[in-house]
Amino acid sequence: MKTAAPFAKVSFAIIAVLISTLGLAQSPASQATSNLPQAAAANSSAAHSNPAGYEPLIGIGDLLKISVLGVTDYDQQLRVGGDGDAFLALAGSVHVAGLTTEQAQQLIRKRLMDGGYFADPQVSVFEQEFATQGVSVLGEVQKPGVYPLTGPRRLFDVLSLAGGTTPKAGQVVSISHRNEPKSLRTVALSNDPGTNIEADVEILPGDTVVVTKAGIVYVVGAVKTSTGIVLENSGGITVLQAIATAGGTNPMAALNGTKIIRKSPTGPVEIPIQLKKILAAKSPDVKLEAEDILFVPSSAGKTAAGMALDAGLRLATTVAAYAVIY
Repeated sequence: MKTAAPFAKVSFAIIAVLISTLGLAQSPASQATSNLPQAAAANSSAAHSNPAGYEPLIGIGDLLKISVLGVTDYDQQLRVGGDGDAFLALAGSVHVAGLTTEQAQQLIRKRLMDGGYFADPQVSVFEQEFATQGVSVLGEVQKPGVYPLTGPRRLFDVLSLAGGTTPKAGQVVSISHRNEPKSLRTVALSNDPGTNIEADVEILPGDTVVVTKAGIVYVVGAVKTSTGIVLENSGGITVLQAIATAGGTNPMAALNGTKIIRKSPTGPVEIPIQLKKILAAKSPDVKLEAEDILFVPSSAGKTAAGMALDAGLRLATTVAAYAVIY
């Protein structure tokens, strides 16, 4: 394949207009209602380890169970008040909202020791029930929105709450946690159930889940049907596959003038493609990237010849009809 040349011969604006006005159809493979792997979703209850550093924070209205090892009389259940405080026996009012359970344990332990109630208490704080804290599910899902969670759930459970993914969904899902909003975690979806077991990570109340949009490859010009092809989770698409999805080239196509118009940091560039050799298996097929435009131009000579042939056929038809009538 030749080196990418500066975008000079083909107007990207014209191609963009073609894409927006021709009513490009998506490929048949992209017309499914959802690409959420159902087999993996069925296994969403499988055991997974909780990622380190992503412990949920205690929130207002949460139900906590607090105990001290070996002192059953101290066991108590309570809800965090609207001010973020929990009123504990002996320790009094303790502000726990916004803390992890580990931090709350250390704070309560210190209060009990400072009050002289225990010499070295081993405090346990357990989230028995999260208050109605939503998980935001955004991006390429059927019903984006905020869904209430009363405890940890799995990724596919949360995607199911949002109606599953859309046909335009990509294979990457980003997850941000309430206690670390600037730290994004990404997982990759796959059509392989075995791989998706690892992708079915734990989602916590307050998390934000964003399903990315899949890339699209456009095929325009002298093809049977100008189309936009959604790249599925299984991978990319090649020039031959894109041409086949567009129904093949038409008789006026100038195969040797085919090119890929690709975005780059400096602007669109043209990449010439030897389509005639690729179709004849004399040159390797070329893989397309997301947002590529595969343009097959028309041959001026073929177009003129086709127009002359069409005019000749119309004239012959007219003469034959005239001879029959008269």
